[in-house]
Amino acid sequence: MGNETEPRGGRKRRIPENAARAHVEKIVAQWQTERPDINPDPVRIYGLIGRIQTQATACIDDVLAPYKLVRGTFDVLTALRRAGAPYSLSPKELTQFLLLSGAGLNSRLNKLERLHYIARLPEPSDRRSLRIQLTVSGEGAINAAIPRVFEIQWQLLSALDSENRNALAENLARFADTIDAHTSTG
Repeated sequence: MGNETEPRGGRKRRIPENAARAHVEKIVAQWQTERPDINPDPVRIYGLIGRIQTQATACIDDVLAPYKLVRGTFDVLTALRRAGAPYSLSPKELTQFLLLSGAGLNSRLNKLERLHYIARLPEPSDRRSLRIQLTVSGEGAINAAIPRVFEIQWQLLSALDSENRNALAENLARFADTIDAHTSTG
C-alpha cells in the first residue's frame, strides 16, 4: 500500500510506502560496493533528511499554489505574521529569522511585493532604513494559508504518535545543536 497526496489539480497521486527509504538504501548500498573501506551510515540519515525536506516542501507548495506562494515566500509572510500587529519587520530581522542572505530575501520580497502581499515602508526613526509590512491582502492570504499548511504537516506526521513525534523533535534538536556547535567553531 502507499500514501496518497492531493496535488494542485485535485487528482490524488500514489506514493509508494518506503520510497524515500528505498532510494536512500540504494545509495548506501552503492557506497558499500564502491567504497567498502568507508562506513556510509551517515548517508542514511542525511539522505532521509534531504528526501523529507524535498518531499514535504513539494506537498506544502501544492497547498500554497492557490495563494500564488511557495515555501520560501510563505516563510517570509509567516515571519511577518508572527511578529504581531502591525506585522512589520526590518529586512535584517527577516534575514535572521529565515537564515537567508540579503539577496535571497530580496528575491522573495520582490515576488511578494508584485503580489501586493507586502509593502516596503520607510523606517519612521531612520528614513535610510526600511520596514517590510504585510498588506491587507497579504494578511488575508497568510491567514488563509496557515491552517492549510498546518493541516498537510499534520497529515505528513500522521504515522507518528505523540511520543514518537516528541522523541523525533528532541533528537533533531540535539542533532541541530551538534551541527550548530560544529559550524560555530570551525
